[in-house]
Amino acid sequence: MTGPILCLERIKVTYDGMLVLDASFFEVHEGQTLAVIGPNGAGKSTLLRLLGFLERPTEGRVLFRGQPVSSCGNLLTVRRRMASVFQEPLLTDGTVEGNVALGLRLRRVDSTEVSRRVQESMAMLGIGHLATRRTRTLSGGEAQRVSLARALVLDPEVFLLDEPFAALDPPTREGLLLDLKAILDKRRISTIFVTHDRNEALALGDRVAVMIGGRVLQVDTPERVFAEPINEEVARFVGIETILRGHVQSVSQGLATVEVPGWTLEVAGPLTPGERVLVCLRPEEITLFPRGAVLSTSSARNQLCGRVIRHLPAGPTYQVTIDCGVLIVATVTRQSWEQLGLQDGAEVIAAFKATAPHVIHCV
Repeated sequence: MTGPILCLERIKVTYDGMLVLDASFFEVHEGQTLAVIGPNGAGKSTLLRLLGFLERPTEGRVLFRGQPVSSCGNLLTVRRRMASVFQEPLLTDGTVEGNVALGLRLRRVDSTEVSRRVQESMAMLGIGHLATRRTRTLSGGEAQRVSLARALVLDPEVFLLDEPFAALDPPTREGLLLDLKAILDKRRISTIFVTHDRNEALALGDRVAVMIGGRVLQVDTPERVFAEPINEEVARFVGIETILRGHVQSVSQGLATVEVPGWTLEVAGPLTPGERVLVCLRPEEITLFPRGAVLSTSSARNQLCGRVIRHLPAGPTYQVTIDCGVLIVATVTRQSWEQLGLQDGAEVIAAFKATAPHVIHCV
């Protein structure tokens, strides 16, 4: 793994005496896309402004390529090596081509080189045909593509993105995400991408940082963050809705017997008798069967009987909540819901394998 291009050391940021960001150590590795996710008010944008040297910390320091950056020394030089894109495109009233060229002209780049790089950048974002269009006539998606092209034409060493897709409709957002991912995968620009959308983080991030309450709670690969959250706060934010408090009774041959309210579960993993744990289940890991179904061929060791208390549509699926004495949340396709004859009040079996849960050890 390459070394960090940006690093925060012992950072604190306070506004009017209120602590809004507390990061003892945080780093961004060169050539990677780091997606920073968290709920509104988590401190994500403050973190991004610090990394872009647009704000100074109350305490601590920010390093670029291992060197501290100060307002009276190398600040402007470092900021020139970065580019930013925000939720609002912030375009000038002119042509698309003029907007994409703006940063290069301010840096007094030769006009021939400006023309070459602008054409390449517009082609890369699929807006070459819009070159002579006035920016006020653009759609939201087109305007954001111009904003991205204007930033990328500068060949930045660090690319900062602050919720750039939040105002776009889903089809426009998905298309732009795919194009941007292809660009970042090819050019390997060190990118920090702030979003509250978990799907955007999964689509773009090589690594994901979860922020809650002004603190970075977990930084890891997207797969690890979403499948193996470090604590209950992270688990709930990344979409784990079934979290059961349990007590490990015994362990034998890699299988633990875990007692949760009303049930005894079999869970795979390195557990110790007597410890307190949280048993976390993603909704897609749970399979529903009608009450009375014969499950002799199922490999699911855990089969909890309960009653459907509600179901909510989520695109092509339903999110189904089952009361088994403890609440279990499962995802089923609309087709399965209809084929099984499920409805609110139906008696069902919620089944899952011993390998399905992620276990968090309670301190």
